[in-house]
Amino acid sequence: MVDCALCLSPGGEVVWEDGLCRVVRVDGAEGDSFPGYCRVIWRAHVAEMTDLDTGSRRHLMNVVFAVETALRSLLAPDKINLAALGNMVPHVHWHVIPRWRDDSHFPAAIWAGRQQKSAVAVRRAPTTPSLSAAIVAALTEEESGA
Repeated sequence: MVDCALCLSPGGEVVWEDGLCRVVRVDGAEGDSFPGYCRVIWRAHVAEMTDLDTGSRRHLMNVVFAVETALRSLLAPDKINLAALGNMVPHVHWHVIPRWRDDSHFPAAIWAGRQQKSAVAVRRAPTTPSLSAAIVAALTEEESGA
């Protein structure tokens, strides 16, 4: 696929990456409205989780869980939403979205209509270095079985 958006660009600011996947901060309005919103993107063209072998699935989910752990540690949200949609690109990817009871769309999904006036503007997303370090720490803890 010559014009694949996730092959041509990282899909956001890269926070962490290895040879198989990358974690990016979501840019633009979604990222501004939901501080800390990240995507975990599989590098290769793979459309479905079940197209990955067992080890690759495990690796991808370990990264997703590490991002969730990092965001919970850094931001203390009320909830984390995990979503795997990927209808527009041939890359399995997971959305990891910190949520607060007073965010603009709570309790609905962020893609639904606004539910209430938001107080999220006063929250700040973690810095890229702190988020990266927290992801590395969570992955290290996962790999060590702690």
